[in-house]
Amino acid sequence: MPEGWEWDSTLFRGCAAYYERGRLPYAPGFAETLAATLGLDGRGRLLDVGCGPGTVILALARYFTEAVGIDPDEDMLAEAERQAERRRVTNARWVAARAEDLPAGLGTFRVVVFAQSFHWTDRDRVAAAVLEILEPGGTFVHISDCENPTAEPAPLPLPAPPYGQISDLVRRYLGPVRRAGQGTLVNGTPDREDLVLARAGFENFERHVVAAGAVAGAVAGAVADRTADDIVAWVFSRSDSAPHLFGDRLEDFERDLRAVLRHASPGNRFAERLPATKIMMWHKPHGER
Repeated sequence: MPEGWEWDSTLFRGCAAYYERGRLPYAPGFAETLAATLGLDGRGRLLDVGCGPGTVILALARYFTEAVGIDPDEDMLAEAERQAERRRVTNARWVAARAEDLPAGLGTFRVVVFAQSFHWTDRDRVAAAVLEILEPGGTFVHISDCENPTAEPAPLPLPAPPYGQISDLVRRYLGPVRRAGQGTLVNGTPDREDLVLARAGFENFERHVVAAGAVAGAVAGAVADRTADDIVAWVFSRSDSAPHLFGDRLEDFERDLRAVLRHASPGNRFAERLPATKIMMWHKPHGER
């Protein structure tokens, strides 16, 4: 777990409704890349741990017989179910559970995926549990945004969201140390998943980067056109600025946030570069059961 922090059920309370609008999408084609790399053919089972509103599992479900999403936040699971119905995904089901609850009687899986959720867990304990529930030769997948562009980016056609000023405003309301549920993250969340998974017994690491591409709402190639409402949704989709953290000052915070956005772009429109998607994979040894 992140040093000095203990998980609690309010980590993402109230965030689910803001995810689809606020979060930038993973790169188009990330699911196809994963399927081609692993030779997915519609057989086997998928587990998405910390599935949130279903962003990744719903893109991957067609490559499996069954897809199971687990998340401790009931609102996230309800949103995932709504999205599944909207997209007509019929082979996914949802379980309210934490990663630390695994194996949780869920059976075995061909692939277990974490999309920017592994860092919230007791990683050594969870990695060992995932190794146990994977089929021999099965795959642990970690999906995240690539934070650094590979080339010097072209100028944006609109102002970029003022993320530095937004962070300053959040700190002014919630204090100088990053909030996370009822606690704080003094040193942020941990990385070096490779060391954790090597200790657990995984092998044959692979890394793939899927380039960002044009999506609905893009103004030019891999640059998204974002409104002030999109940026407000992004703020409220985050654990460190979840709506409940502001208490009875929520309306005041949103008013001040929108003032910051108007000052940065009087037309309330912004441009944001879409990130590439990084897929990291580790495999369970074929001879291990």
